[in-house]
Amino acid sequence: MKTAIVGAKIYPVEGPDLAEGTILIEDGKITAVVAGRVSPEGYEVIEAGGLVATPGLIDAHTHVGISEEGIQWEGEDYNETTDPITPHLRVIDGIFPADIGFADACRGGVTTVGIHPGSANVIGGQGAALKTVGRTVEEMAVKAPVAIKGAFGENPKRVYGEQKKAPSTRIGTAGVLRQALVQAENYRRKQGQDSFERNLAQEALVALLDGELPLFAHAHRADDIMTALRLAKEFSLKLVIQHGTEAHLIADILAKEAIPVVVGPSLTGRSKVELRERTFKTPAVLAENEVAFAIMTDHPVIPVQYLPVCVRLAIREGLAFAAALQAVTLAPARILGIADRVGSLVAGKDADLVLWSGEPFIDTEEPTQVFINGQKQ
Repeated sequence: MKTAIVGAKIYPVEGPDLAEGTILIEDGKITAVVAGRVSPEGYEVIEAGGLVATPGLIDAHTHVGISEEGIQWEGEDYNETTDPITPHLRVIDGIFPADIGFADACRGGVTTVGIHPGSANVIGGQGAALKTVGRTVEEMAVKAPVAIKGAFGENPKRVYGEQKKAPSTRIGTAGVLRQALVQAENYRRKQGQDSFERNLAQEALVALLDGELPLFAHAHRADDIMTALRLAKEFSLKLVIQHGTEAHLIADILAKEAIPVVVGPSLTGRSKVELRERTFKTPAVLAENEVAFAIMTDHPVIPVQYLPVCVRLAIREGLAFAAALQAVTLAPARILGIADRVGSLVAGKDADLVLWSGEPFIDTEEPTQVFINGQKQ
């Protein structure tokens, strides 16, 4: 099927903005983004004059489908709180594709989500990136796994402290993780020996040590961010900070170390001590310091369809529009390792795009039309 979306103002994110342009789509892929109104023969034409086109939005950190909407414990499949080190768990095995959160995301212009285990465990498992439409995980998956989820700060020590297990302190969390990584180093050295036996948890940690997967580290406070950085440097891990509530306090250090941050959820109360410095100014400070960052909802903490609202609030607190748009398109695509597929409107990428009735995040936070893989939703 061939489609031409004609006459929209286009923010491709990669490449120059177009005051009026055309997006050509064939078999679910973008084939061209050109200036002016073009209606090639054989194309279904969608008139978009007066509308604004952007890439489909990407929320890099959610629990859509593993923290199901409208039910309680039955749909809570994101924290396996029986062992603080569970790197072999795969989030794709717990995702419910019919969760209404996916439909909410799509209606809000969010076409791709990063879905990750929770933060109860020091190592919670392997996250994935999925489109927000589809009948099965296999249909929806863009990449799995994308990262291994780790956690620092209050959550692991609270969960296991209540069980009278380690870790029950911040130093315990670092110690448990450090020991697990040393064991994985030992496992890696034994690979190939005659007596070698496979261990899925160790294999996942070896992928972390080898740089095949990054560590997505849940860390709010600056001291917890620095602990994650300390361990990442000790074991040569690829690190991405998740939440980064106090990242603005150490933005210069994050810039120097080239550590990306997925910021949020900021549209919340200060429900715990780790959120004391919560502010929508964080993205602007990170941008000023040239730290790569994305903005997230942490759905269901903030419902995923309100990602545009979060962006608007960051703009209100000083974030430039171009940086804001990138923070929910190309930046999260790069962080998730899927920028070859999504995140910008360029030829060869999936035809995931959103049409808005005015300037997105500024004039409106609600899309007019959403396309995923070239299909109008």
